[in-house]
Amino acid sequence: MDAVVGLLDGPRAQGAFLLRSILTPPWSIVIKDEAPLTLVAMVRGDAWIVPDEGAAVRLDPGDVAIIRGAGPYTVADDPTTAPQVIIHPGQRCTTPDGQELFEMTQLGIRTWGNSLDGPTMLLTGTYTMQGAVGQRLLSALPPLVVVPRESWDSPLIPLLATEIVKDDPGQEAVLDRLLDLLLIATLREWFARPGANAPAWYKAHSDPVVGRALQMLHNNPAQPWTVASLAAKTGVSRAALARRFTALVGEPPMSYLTEWRLALAADLLREPGTTVGAVAHRVGYGSSFALSAAFKRRRGVSPRQHRVAAQV
Repeated sequence: MDAVVGLLDGPRAQGAFLLRSILTPPWSIVIKDEAPLTLVAMVRGDAWIVPDEGAAVRLDPGDVAIIRGAGPYTVADDPTTAPQVIIHPGQRCTTPDGQELFEMTQLGIRTWGNSLDGPTMLLTGTYTMQGAVGQRLLSALPPLVVVPRESWDSPLIPLLATEIVKDDPGQEAVLDRLLDLLLIATLREWFARPGANAPAWYKAHSDPVVGRALQMLHNNPAQPWTVASLAAKTGVSRAALARRFTALVGEPPMSYLTEWRLALAADLLREPGTTVGAVAHRVGYGSSFALSAAFKRRRGVSPRQHRVAAQV
């Protein structure tokens, strides 16, 4: 499992929030739902995303935006349109003066807006994951990412727009997978662009030697890896692997493995019913004591303290 897969693992499996919005100008919605990650895809019409800090960005049909972080932002037909709706945590909607809004939810299955015939349609997917694995990738993103249609022309947006209004058996699972695909495709496209600040380990996946080593570390973290065993499987000398890995990833192989194991452990500890011993075994530590010592040394808290904090 690499960090792109890990980004969508764990909490994502419980279901992401998905909504289709159909709107007639003028409209302006302030988002204060505190979601750590939101994806917005334009189906038709146009919209503006106005962060609290930074420049407004326009979305046209086929464009996809990723909003990282729990800070407020505005989505509107025009940056100058006065806010009409505020979306709070739990998707509670109010007017700017605090009055509850209910009529905006009556447009159909997973559909919201002010007009069924509105010229603007956008799809919103909200993730609630807080995992350490996903943060390894998300921390490299700017607060707002926009991938224009011209750079990829993805068929996933019309497919998601078709599926989002269905209520067939298993539909939530179908929508989760489609949203995941759209998010992964958007992230890959963004990080492939010149000037994108992709993490060194992400770019190193394309290297035939270091990429192979990273794949093995990700897929089997419990294996008692050494530089020598990695080098043997990648077909280079131990010194050559250590030198090449450090140059491309920015840290030695065993240091990277430790951070990867502890990130996995941090996410596994959030799962109900898991024990520190079981997590230690899954991520390559011989005992709960060994994991606890490494976890506290790198993260400043014990695994049990981390688990309690995650449940608050």
